[in-house]
Amino acid sequence: MNHHKPLDVLIVGAGPTGTTLAIDLARRGLDIRVVNKADHVFDGSRAKGVQPRSLEVLEDLGALDSVLASGSPYPLLGIHLGPLAAPWRMMPNRQPSADVPYPNTWLIPQYSTDRALHDRLEQLGHRAEFATELVELRQDTDLVTAKVAGPDGIEEITARYVVGADGGASAVRRQVGIGFTGSTDEEDRMLIVDAVTTGLSRDRWHMWPRLKGRFVGACPLPHSELFQWMIRLTPDEEPVLDEARLNERIRSATGNRHITLSDIRWTSVFRPNIRLAESYGQGRVFLAGDAAHVHTPAGAQGLNTGIQDAYNLGWKLAQVLAGADPALLDTYEAERMPIAAAVLGLSTKKYDGMSRLDPASLKRGKDEQQLALTYFGGPLAPDDSDRTRTLRVGDRMPDAVLTGEDGQHVRLFDVFRGPHFTAVAHGPHAVHALSRLEWPSTGARLKRIAVGSTTEGVDEVLSDSAGTLGSVHGLTEDTLLLVRPDGCIGHISTEDFLTSARTVIRTMTPAAGSRTGSTALPGMGDGA
Repeated sequence: MNHHKPLDVLIVGAGPTGTTLAIDLARRGLDIRVVNKADHVFDGSRAKGVQPRSLEVLEDLGALDSVLASGSPYPLLGIHLGPLAAPWRMMPNRQPSADVPYPNTWLIPQYSTDRALHDRLEQLGHRAEFATELVELRQDTDLVTAKVAGPDGIEEITARYVVGADGGASAVRRQVGIGFTGSTDEEDRMLIVDAVTTGLSRDRWHMWPRLKGRFVGACPLPHSELFQWMIRLTPDEEPVLDEARLNERIRSATGNRHITLSDIRWTSVFRPNIRLAESYGQGRVFLAGDAAHVHTPAGAQGLNTGIQDAYNLGWKLAQVLAGADPALLDTYEAERMPIAAAVLGLSTKKYDGMSRLDPASLKRGKDEQQLALTYFGGPLAPDDSDRTRTLRVGDRMPDAVLTGEDGQHVRLFDVFRGPHFTAVAHGPHAVHALSRLEWPSTGARLKRIAVGSTTEGVDEVLSDSAGTLGSVHGLTEDTLLLVRPDGCIGHISTEDFLTSARTVIRTMTPAAGSRTGSTALPGMGDGA
């Protein structure tokens, strides 16, 4: 069977990265398919921490409610030292604020995150095709042809773009010949087990540290009787996977004969891979998530970095398919690869600290939460751009609670929600300029927000009675901000508003009258 009409995008891999990208493209009306080699959704707890920035992304994509319902805040660590268990707080428990609505890392097993994303994708009319393996990939200047083997045999699929989100052993990466530079320590192994556990309190993430960085850990998984067990093995130790010997291994390591594991749901032997793809794409083929970067699990960074790869790539693919300059896709690697390199460094440092029993390796803070990550200095955020007192181009645009004309509170993130760009004009001169700003009729639309002044041709007029835009966003004078669909600041101007904005807009939007044949509707409205 052949899919004769070219897709806009074929996504290979239906984990969190691939499904996030599929959701973003589906809500833009693009013609997509998602194929996955495994025959079902991932069923292990593996990546169990969703960071605050990823929670914001999931809210925009419409998957947050399910993620929050399936998880919980992180418990205190319980560090077992002989007969005592010392409580240890890995991270501060912060209260939500106007600018950071989700300030804490959320504990949720990966199988629940995956299900929430797949449910959202189905709401948008798409479903991942499991038991469907990529076997060949070739491309020319206009199209990519993928040969896949599925339940109905071999099929050729043509697409304008292909994204490999198919994990560290990526078939897409191998097919296009992109190197995966780094190392794998075959002697350093960790056994991970999801199992029903009794004889252990569920209000702690239990840790039993041992010499030379060996440890046993047990983290309670929310809304279940399961714990995720982590056993760092000695170099010559064979992992034990049967229930009886596993119970004996854990009782011996913990000194607690009351602990009992049963109903083992998932097991894995992890080896620390620290690798970065030599490039994030070739021609019309791109890599995202673990296909582009793998690292240790310390700090709960992998799943989150993959989600944000997808969030960065999705709007750029859609804009180019609508007629924007294909050079926009070059900015995906330029923006995301430095982020991944920094994450590799952070997670490796944390993991190495565990080997030295360094308490700092257990601490989690703003670096892990990914709220401060920025594209400043990259191709879409030059370092000579205007800035506010607190924000630069390329930074995450903080949330705020503003007031609408009807007196009701309006969250800035609610204004941003959807696949559009948003222009925020603060002050009468900026608002006047906003009303005269031209925007293409194809591609992502522009939502125009006026703050503190009113004019014709804007979508909403808001006021900042709480002063958040001044104290947090640093808006102390007339300012025009352009916020990208991924919530990052695309442009700041404090004078000559129209000239500078028009220059930036041309780099991210289709030229007048351009179109490349995508099935997305003109204007690419706000989706479901």
